[in-house]
Amino acid sequence: MATIETPRSELRVMVPAALCLAFELSHKSWKLGFTVGLGQKPRERVIPARDFDQLLAEIGAAKRRFQLPEQVPVLSCYEAGRDGFYLHRLLDEAGVHNIVVDSSGIEVNRRARRAKTDRLDLGKLLTQLIRYHGGETKVWSVVHVPSVAEEDRRHPHRERACLKKERTREINRIKGLLASQGIASTVRGRARVDLDTVRLWDGSPLPPGIRGRIERAMARLDLVEEQIRALEHQRASEIQDATAPQAVKMRSLLAFKGIGPATVSVLVHELFGWRTFAHRRQVGALAGLTPTPYQSGDCTRDRGISKAGNGAVRTTAVELAWRWVHFQPHSHLTRWFVERFGAGSSRQRRIGIVALARKLLVALWRFLGTGEIPHGAILTL
Repeated sequence: MATIETPRSELRVMVPAALCLAFELSHKSWKLGFTVGLGQKPRERVIPARDFDQLLAEIGAAKRRFQLPEQVPVLSCYEAGRDGFYLHRLLDEAGVHNIVVDSSGIEVNRRARRAKTDRLDLGKLLTQLIRYHGGETKVWSVVHVPSVAEEDRRHPHRERACLKKERTREINRIKGLLASQGIASTVRGRARVDLDTVRLWDGSPLPPGIRGRIERAMARLDLVEEQIRALEHQRASEIQDATAPQAVKMRSLLAFKGIGPATVSVLVHELFGWRTFAHRRQVGALAGLTPTPYQSGDCTRDRGISKAGNGAVRTTAVELAWRWVHFQPHSHLTRWFVERFGAGSSRQRRIGIVALARKLLVALWRFLGTGEIPHGAILTL
């Protein structure tokens, strides 16, 4: 029987009347890849980073190269990272239909050693962009882009978390420097070490070199704590704002015993303040609290939670779950945790508290959406 060979050019899968564009972003340059369908060799160009005029010029040149009309839609994508969302907003303003994708959700070859270059990554992005707009919506994870105001509201509590880490680092540095001289001291809150009274093992004062280093560390510690207090004062003022919808949600959550201002700030600005959820599974998935089962033949096991979500929300939810058990002992959620994990080992309780954190996030989501109070929960207002 004779075989019929189909030319490679006839095997292309086309995106109807669209120009596909993928970005590989770096600090100095941007690599652009253009195509019109699967099987089409990408048109690759390199432009200086953040040169928006040349970017628009390259889009126009690609349309002429592929003989597309000027009004043809442009579909683009890039990986979420350090460049944030300003490029997405710029492309949207220019009429480009852009999506930001989660780099951890992109398919990769699972062989022992795979080649990785910007050119290969660009081709992979273009292939998956075509598949995504062709109907394969699960080919990768698309990042939900916040508005400028929504993104800006997240900075204060994120900065506070960074400052708390810096405070711990400075305190440990001061303690370590004193310990290196055989001096045990406690640095907590606003209490500071009186270096004039500190004496070494032989009764001599601290040498000037290490004393100056400790004094500068304490000055940095004072500055960090002053900035933390300023952010907390700003957060308190925001919660009292009578007009902002985010403030209304924060005040609603503060009505529960055991939930404080730091917790509601993270939950509202990262989760409940600007996102919409169709069902409870989406709430757990965004926090990375969904299970990841493994089943192959007769082998079935659970590999724990996915952690493929917002780390700040996940950490806050677990901390809140421990406080919920302590401050809400009569709620149904707490009784469920105690009956199932209370008599177990410490490891079982840690596993159980993660499950409780997911249930608690779902309960708070329902409370903010429908006003349904979790059964047995104590309100302080």
